[in-house]
Amino acid sequence: MKLTDIQTFVVGNPPPHFGGRYFVFVKLTTDSGVSGIGEAYCVPFDPHLVAQMIEDVFARYVVGQDPHDIENMWRRVYSSGFTQHPDLTLMGVLSALEMACWDIIGKEASKPVYKLLGGKVHERLRAYTYIYPRPGDKSDVYHDPDLAATRAAEYLEQGFTALKFDPAGPYSAFDGRQLSLEALDLCERFACQLRQAVGTKADLLFGTHGQMTAAGAIRLAKRLEPHDPLWLEEPVPPDAPEEMAKVARATSIPIATGERLTTKYDFARLLRVGAAAILQMNLGRVGGILEAKKIASMAEVDHVQIAPHLYCGPVVGAANIQIATCSPNFLILESIESWGGFHSAILNKPIRFEDGHVIPSSEPGLGVELNEDVANANPYTGTMLHLEMTQHPVR
Repeated sequence: MKLTDIQTFVVGNPPPHFGGRYFVFVKLTTDSGVSGIGEAYCVPFDPHLVAQMIEDVFARYVVGQDPHDIENMWRRVYSSGFTQHPDLTLMGVLSALEMACWDIIGKEASKPVYKLLGGKVHERLRAYTYIYPRPGDKSDVYHDPDLAATRAAEYLEQGFTALKFDPAGPYSAFDGRQLSLEALDLCERFACQLRQAVGTKADLLFGTHGQMTAAGAIRLAKRLEPHDPLWLEEPVPPDAPEEMAKVARATSIPIATGERLTTKYDFARLLRVGAAAILQMNLGRVGGILEAKKIASMAEVDHVQIAPHLYCGPVVGAANIQIATCSPNFLILESIESWGGFHSAILNKPIRFEDGHVIPSSEPGLGVELNEDVANANPYTGTMLHLEMTQHPVR
């Protein structure tokens, strides 16, 4: 079996844009006619350029190769251009290609990918969602703790037992910073009112997107501790795991991080310094499915758990499900609400969601198929990137 063809899709995510402004998908096909799909997460260039990058890497290192030879492909792409370094861009490209190869491997074997990586450990996967805005909201749910508490109660009715929120303020290209007293007060109010709203029926997941210095994060953590969040997410920027470790040592709140990291090498640095209790690799960036499995196994040695990150499309979501299902140290899965809306429309069969849990598919490969008619009918025509940061310091 040899890989022969590639097709890329740059798909605009219609309003309300939950999961980002667009998704970049890839479809690989073999000489026997078997196809697989993958997705690249948040590569920091125009998405049409990213699609060209994927096609370029395919032409250089992947075409004509057997999709089963994951390790061989991984090393050659990882070393492309004399790099051998955890590069966000190249790893996003490699992740999409590797994911599509696993989809093909599973289809060839007539098995879900998780059956080929150790088998099913979890029958269903506990999921969480961000607290999202709704049309007609009279205030901003990200900055109004009263509205957020009301929305949290609505998510509990849908079966969710964990909710994430980030009221600390805009993330800036100039972070980390010390939060203002006003921002600290708002964060404390959010945690207090959400805890009152959900009681012990749901965990609270406090996101920060690397906004603080270690000292600033410790100040915030002391205010949050009485409300017992399940985690404090990425309290400092991702380039300094030693600083994150300072926060981990200073608070009883578990530290979660990893969405902006790639490869086993980045995650090994976290584990060596004790920076996190929960690893949040994004399978559309980290280096693919097998790399995520290696990271999960490394974490298992230190009794560290995994909570795969997702703020993108459902193909990464499907890959996350595969790795979560076969990993003993899986904790919780990020969902875009209950996988409805465009995340459902872009697939021929939606991800199965029941009572706050994702049910792993028994279909071969990733367990999902891209609806190419929907993908082609929704091209991305904008100029903004998937996610962007405030371009000035936040005071």
